[in-house]
Amino acid sequence: MMEAPAHLLLIDGDADRRDLFRTYLKRQGFLVSAARDSDHARRLLAGLEFDLIVMDESEPDEELCDITQAPAIWLVSGHSSRTGETIAKPFEPQMLTDRINQVLNRRPPPVVVRPKELNLGPLRYVIEQAVLFDGETRLRLTATEVKLMRALAERPGAPLTRSELADAVDADPASRAVDVQITRLRRKLEADPKMPRYLQTVRGTGYMLAPD
Repeated sequence: MMEAPAHLLLIDGDADRRDLFRTYLKRQGFLVSAARDSDHARRLLAGLEFDLIVMDESEPDEELCDITQAPAIWLVSGHSSRTGETIAKPFEPQMLTDRINQVLNRRPPPVVVRPKELNLGPLRYVIEQAVLFDGETRLRLTATEVKLMRALAERPGAPLTRSELADAVDADPASRAVDVQITRLRRKLEADPKMPRYLQTVRGTGYMLAPD
């Protein structure tokens, strides 16, 4: 899956410069929203989320950064005393692109909140314990089925290749062992194993766990 482009908020009261930078940054692959002043920026912030703010010092509104928690790059005159991330005017557009990328690359990686359980119709799979329940009744899984479920539950909604699943269960990728084990596991997961809803075949790839 391709990563979404960073969304920038460009705030500059100079219309020509604002349009120039907006066009240039879009060509560099960024998603850009432009505001002519702080009031306009606040209206955009009310409905959109931004990864970074590029703000001309003629619009000195530090509170905008607090609203979004997004980092800011200030475009300043050569004699400005402003601290933080600044670029002194005039400058080449490539300098702005480089600084934006530097700031974005310093962001901490996003926190991935993984579910603790997966619902499979009437069944409930507890990921940390690798345990499958039907209501309050624990269903027995073989050692191989436990390994399969662990691998599939790590990436719910994403297909795993037969080779990846073979590695997970210590099987020969060239054999049909994975397909046999998938068939057996479906008997425990599916109301109709011949028409699987939760443990799906992904044609040309392998298999995918598709929880509710």
